[in-house]
Amino acid sequence: MASFKIKKASLAPQGSLLIEWASMHMPVLNQVKQRFQREKPLVDIMIGACLHVTKETGVLVETLVAGGADVALCGSNPLSTQDEVAAALAEKGINVYAWRGETTKEYYWCVNQVIDHTPQITLDDGADLVSMVHIKRKEALKNVKGGTEETTTGVMRLRAMEKKGALRYPIIAVNDAHTKYLFDNRYGTGQSTIDGILRATNILLAGKNFVVCGYGWCGRGLAFRARGMGANVIVTEVNPTRALEAIMDGFRVTAMDEASKMGDIFVTATGDLNVIRKEHMLKMKNGAILANSGHFNVEINISDLESISSSKRTIRPNLEEYALQNGRRLYLLAEGRLVNLAAAEGHPSEVMDMSFANQALCVEHLVKKGKTEPRVYSVPKKIDELVASLKLKAMNVKIDELTEEQKKYITGWEAGTI
Repeated sequence: MASFKIKKASLAPQGSLLIEWASMHMPVLNQVKQRFQREKPLVDIMIGACLHVTKETGVLVETLVAGGADVALCGSNPLSTQDEVAAALAEKGINVYAWRGETTKEYYWCVNQVIDHTPQITLDDGADLVSMVHIKRKEALKNVKGGTEETTTGVMRLRAMEKKGALRYPIIAVNDAHTKYLFDNRYGTGQSTIDGILRATNILLAGKNFVVCGYGWCGRGLAFRARGMGANVIVTEVNPTRALEAIMDGFRVTAMDEASKMGDIFVTATGDLNVIRKEHMLKMKNGAILANSGHFNVEINISDLESISSSKRTIRPNLEEYALQNGRRLYLLAEGRLVNLAAAEGHPSEVMDMSFANQALCVEHLVKKGKTEPRVYSVPKKIDELVASLKLKAMNVKIDELTEEQKKYITGWEAGTI
C-alpha cells in the first residue's frame, strides 16, 4: 500500500489527464519508458525524489516505475506542486507527500517522509533532500548508492559539499548536461518565466524596461524572450565575462543601483541571496514589479521590502501590493518564489522531455555502475548524446555522419596544410 499526503484525492482524474497531455509531448522519455518496461533495470530500487510535482514529473515517475523502481516523492518548493498531479500519482500507488501552499515546517516534514522510505537513489531539485540526509538524517546514508541533481543552484551547493569533503555519496549533475541547460534553462526558463509574469499580472511587456538580474543560461533565455515581447531589456551581472556577453548580445548592462531607477519589471535568476535589497527598492518607480526565477525565495530580500512598507494587500492570485512608507507601491509576484512554477505551470513538456530523460538514464547508470567515489559527476557523454539523438529522431530530423576520410583527417595530424 502506498503512503501519501496530498491536498485532495478527488483531483486525481484531472491530474491523470494532465500527465497524459504532458506524455504526448515527451517522446524521448517515452522511448526510455518503453525500454525500461522491457528490461526492468530498476527492480528492487527505492528512489527518493524531491522535485517540483508537475505533470512532467508525473511522466518521469511513471518511467521509473516502468523500470521496476519504487518511488517516494515530495515537492521541492512549497508553491510548485500541482495538486491534481499529486492526487493522480497517489491513486497510481506512488508514495507522494506534496501539496501547494506548504508551510516551511510542512515542507521539511514531507522531505523527511521521503527519507523514511530508505531510498537507494535520490533525485533532487535544489539539494534539500541531499542536505537533509547529510545533516539531520545521517542514518539514511548507509542505504544510498547515488543521486542526481536537476538545478544550477543544487549543483552549486553539492560542489561546495564536495569541496569541503562533506559529500558522502556520488551525485550526477544532470543540470550540466548539454541537453539540459542549453534547452531547459534557456528555452524553458525563458518562456515559463514570461508565462508566470503574464498570468500573475496580465500586463503588456512591450515598451517596458525589463531588468534581468543574472546572465547565466536562465537569464539569457529570459532576456531574449522579453526582448521578443518588445521589452527594453537591462541586464545586471557580477561576472565580467557574462556582462560582456550580454553587451555583445545587444542588451544594456549596468549595476543594480542604476537599473533600480529605470526598471518597470525586475526578475532575479542568479541562485544567490539578496540580489534586490532595500537600497534598490527605495529607488524603484511607483508600480515596479518584482519576480524571482531562481530556485529559492532568497534573491529578493522580502524582509527588507516589509521593513520599508506601511501595508500590503493581495490584488489577485500571486500578486501582492506593498505600500512603501515613501508613498510608492511595489508589486511582488508569487511571494518571491519561482514565478514560473508558482504563478504558471513550469517549463513546457518538450524541454522537460530531455531533462527528465537524462534523469531516468542517469538513475539507470548509477544502479549499474555500483559503488563509486563520493563526488559530483558530469552526465556521461553517451547519455547526453543519446538524449539529443532520440529528440532529433522524434522530430524526424536527420543529420550527417562523418565519412571515414573525414574522421581520419579531423583526428590526425599528419595531413598538415593541403
